[in-house]
Amino acid sequence: MINGGNDKDRKAEKDHDSFRDTIATVDKSGKRNWIFPKKPHGKLYTARTIVSIVYLILFFSLPFTKVNGNPLFLFDLLHRKFILFSVVFWPQDVMIFGIGMLTFIVFVVLFTVIFGRVFCGWACPQTIFMEMVFRKIEYWIEGDANSQRKLSEQKWNAEKFRKRGVKIGIFFLLSVLIANTFLAYVIGIDEVIKIASEPISQHVGGFISLIVFSFVFFGVFAWFREQACLIVCPYGRLQGVMLDRNSIVVAYDYERGEPRGKIHHEEAKNMPLGDCVDCELCVKVCPTGIDIRNGTQLECVNCTACIDACDDVMEKVYRPKGLIRYASENGIKNKIALKFTGRIKAYSFVLVLLIGVLVTTLVTRSDVDTTVLRASGQLFQDQPNEQVSNLYTVRVINKTRFDLPVTFKIESGDGEIKVVGRPLKIAKESKGETVFFILRDEKNISTRKTKLKIGVYSGDQKLQTVTTTFLGPVYDQQAGTEEEEPEEEEEAGLEEQNDTNNLKEQ
Repeated sequence: MINGGNDKDRKAEKDHDSFRDTIATVDKSGKRNWIFPKKPHGKLYTARTIVSIVYLILFFSLPFTKVNGNPLFLFDLLHRKFILFSVVFWPQDVMIFGIGMLTFIVFVVLFTVIFGRVFCGWACPQTIFMEMVFRKIEYWIEGDANSQRKLSEQKWNAEKFRKRGVKIGIFFLLSVLIANTFLAYVIGIDEVIKIASEPISQHVGGFISLIVFSFVFFGVFAWFREQACLIVCPYGRLQGVMLDRNSIVVAYDYERGEPRGKIHHEEAKNMPLGDCVDCELCVKVCPTGIDIRNGTQLECVNCTACIDACDDVMEKVYRPKGLIRYASENGIKNKIALKFTGRIKAYSFVLVLLIGVLVTTLVTRSDVDTTVLRASGQLFQDQPNEQVSNLYTVRVINKTRFDLPVTFKIESGDGEIKVVGRPLKIAKESKGETVFFILRDEKNISTRKTKLKIGVYSGDQKLQTVTTTFLGPVYDQQAGTEEEEPEEEEEAGLEEQNDTNNLKEQ
């Protein structure tokens, strides 16, 4: 009897979890099961609509927004140039990119551990365009879920040709608009306007890219749809290892809802039922076709459509809302209301700290990148008037969109700088090189190597401070002869070689 009972329990548990063996978008034969979600409505759907409107306004307007001639955002992979908040970043800013990437990865991990897939439902471009743009157009042209299903099953006639033709046409025009905007984030809005207004022969590569992106977006939103979240997007896979029982997700309160059943069902008179009336509206409105009552699932994008549908039903049957809500598994099991725990506060603090480090790094970043190296193979030169000089090669990278006249001043110690040739002026977004001497009085030289700080200026504005080494003779005060310092000579030679290698790498 005991063994039989255990076998029965295991079978029941297996049957309960059988939904995890398949996905709603694929039938038993392995073919695509087209999802026709019912149009949602409710407070959360309205809130998501408002968020989406703001998102779309920003998405389509940011490429046209410029500050001091710079676009607000640009991700030019071809020229290895990135612009964030009108600040230009070059490959020389690899350290900032490293910090930014680390911050982003940790942010994604911690944010998912705390808040689950809130990003997917409220801010992911795929969800916003699919559910808040293309799906709304589909509802407007073809009607709600039942009408769409009926239209799909009926034979081709004038009505079906008209509705499908109008929908496909609008979908493709929107895809072209999205592709143009997306391309503007990569090559800049000015280049996109040139591609659209000038002869195709002058912008063959750009035109082909525009066509390819247009068809990709059209294919995703007209046909691929929720499969992008289920198959392509890695975030859904990552959440499986990031979420725990304390993570906030869209969850069904099984403690309150089970056993589910119809209110007027005959069996309900003889047995107590939970608050779930088994209307399955939560399934019908789900854009990925899952039943949230089965628990947290890979396909759930936290769009909250099931919350609105369930709250509407609970209100009609005079039962408390929140049968499906944002909650944690432990919160539902222990009947604890959602609140900011010490764990959430600690993780949130780490997130804010990481963002603060990144912002500080961006704010303190210099507009120029200067490298000063002593001329290879030379240590020092004797000059008239009892002076000693060192010859330096200087390279300056101008990261701004303005031409910069550059001058140099010694910030610490004595000496003067004499530039060889004309004053250095660097064109915008380019680099320049020059050569200068640093001259110092012999009487002020007390050590073989002296660290000097050199200020880089454009007019009266200080752009950067760099450090270099000045080599000079050191005299024995009693014998009046130059000291022999073979170890320092060898060290200086190694330093010169390292400086030369670094310059070649750059």
